[in-house]
Amino acid sequence: MPRLLIVHHSPTPTVRALTDAVVAGAHDDAVEGIHVVVRAALDARADDVLSADGYLLGTTANFGYMSGALKHFFDTIFLEAGGALGDDGSAAVAGAGRKPFGLWVHGRYDTTGAVRSVQSIVQALSWSQAAAVLEVLGDVGEAQREAAYELGGTLAALLEARHA
Repeated sequence: MPRLLIVHHSPTPTVRALTDAVVAGAHDDAVEGIHVVVRAALDARADDVLSADGYLLGTTANFGYMSGALKHFFDTIFLEAGGALGDDGSAAVAGAGRKPFGLWVHGRYDTTGAVRSVQSIVQALSWSQAAAVLEVLGDVGEAQREAAYELGGTLAALLEARHA
């Protein structure tokens, strides 16, 4: 059974509303045969990553960067999960075997740096972006929750289709 790993940092009710919608979308009744695993960023491990067929990542935008918790997740799993490093020690573009991922980011004023920081690390893993990044500024309303639900459902449906 395909596994979808959802790794998030949801420290506020606002971000938690997005996370809950993503998780609900991944469990949509229209998608069958997907095992969804949800981990807080500080609790996720390389074994979770290695056993997954696709990923959803959620973070706050903090001072122009992803949350420290999601950065800790990447620091913890990067090499064991197959991250590629360049000769200078920086993240390098990974090779074949790319697994799909999606990303949601919440910020008060800007999400650009947080999105860029996640994408720069993920390019060095064997993952490929499978859905548009959900960037939410300010309050979370019904439209943002619906978009988050769709993001979760999209990744789950993609895994279902790949393993049909």
